[in-house]
Amino acid sequence: MSAVAHIPLAVPDLRGNEAAYLARCVADNWVSSAGPFVSDMERRVAEITGTAHAVATVNGTAGLHLALLAAGVGPGDRVLLPDWTFAASANAVFHAGAEPYFADITDDSWTLDTAAVRQILQQPKHRIRAVIAVHALGHPAEMTPLAAICRDAGVALIEDAAGALGACYQGRPVGGFGDFAVFSFNGNKTVTAGGGGMIVTDDGAAAEHMRRLSAQARETSAYRHDEVAFNYRMTNLNAAVGLAQLERLDDMLAAKRSLATAYDQALAGRSDLKPMPRRDWALSSNWLYAVLCPSADAADSLVADLAAQAIDSSIFWLSLSAQTPYADCPRQLTGVSRAISGRVVVLPSSSSLSSEDQARVIAALGEWRGSAAEK
Repeated sequence: MSAVAHIPLAVPDLRGNEAAYLARCVADNWVSSAGPFVSDMERRVAEITGTAHAVATVNGTAGLHLALLAAGVGPGDRVLLPDWTFAASANAVFHAGAEPYFADITDDSWTLDTAAVRQILQQPKHRIRAVIAVHALGHPAEMTPLAAICRDAGVALIEDAAGALGACYQGRPVGGFGDFAVFSFNGNKTVTAGGGGMIVTDDGAAAEHMRRLSAQARETSAYRHDEVAFNYRMTNLNAAVGLAQLERLDDMLAAKRSLATAYDQALAGRSDLKPMPRRDWALSSNWLYAVLCPSADAADSLVADLAAQAIDSSIFWLSLSAQTPYADCPRQLTGVSRAISGRVVVLPSSSSLSSEDQARVIAALGEWRGSAAEK
């Protein structure tokens, strides 16, 4: 009997011009951080997000670091961000010499609680210099009130849009609501470059400064530098893959949304598995499809049950403030992040996932049962 085929969680969808563009890099000898694909990809991401400028980086974390520096964040400052996010969001704050301040999320979007943000920013003692709004799993945060709150408080707003390229808030693409936004092109993202990130902004001076900082702040072709800087530029090889991916963005987004619809329909009426909440004002990129399990034990059981059937899944983000590296960071929490921590499981979400393989996943979900889910 042949083995059951393995279904991965999220893999690159490389069915376009990736190989042809990589071959062009080799033929033209443009394989490092200089090369035409880098600037072409920058222009394309700026167009997609409706922003004036884009700066390519080696990864999304580097992009967040540069955006924080461009926002004036430094030692003695604090940066407000959600307690439920990937560690890179908080790590970039430390890289900038500042301290994370954790706020909670709402249970109806799993993104920043705007009321909590307003309350925290009204208290100068918290020393908040910037806010990072994370578009969780590709679902936009509530950007209109966040932008107004940050504007009134005189603090910068940065969108951590790592997996949200193609998502929209109130009909507009994410990326243009904050002072800066950062995307990731890691291997598990809908659009991958193998690695890489992108900062977008309408601030031309800031974009030029971040671009210089990403390339060691070298003044001229001579080895003359005027700032301590970084080696954060994306390579032409990565950009070649990324640009080919962007040519198929609409198709990949459509595939992701179709997968999400099928999962939604399969889970309708169940009390033991609840899909990630999605708000009417948001059009998610559906980077990863997530379900909320009744408990952490139930989530572990679901992951193990799927693994036994050669289906990948994973427990997703855990509350950062509860983890050792961030235990001493200030926070103001309502309990939502801690309540869902360990209970969120992400399911196979590749844009290349076949209907037959998704049917296998759905059948496996149908056979698994947990107790009624908590709120």
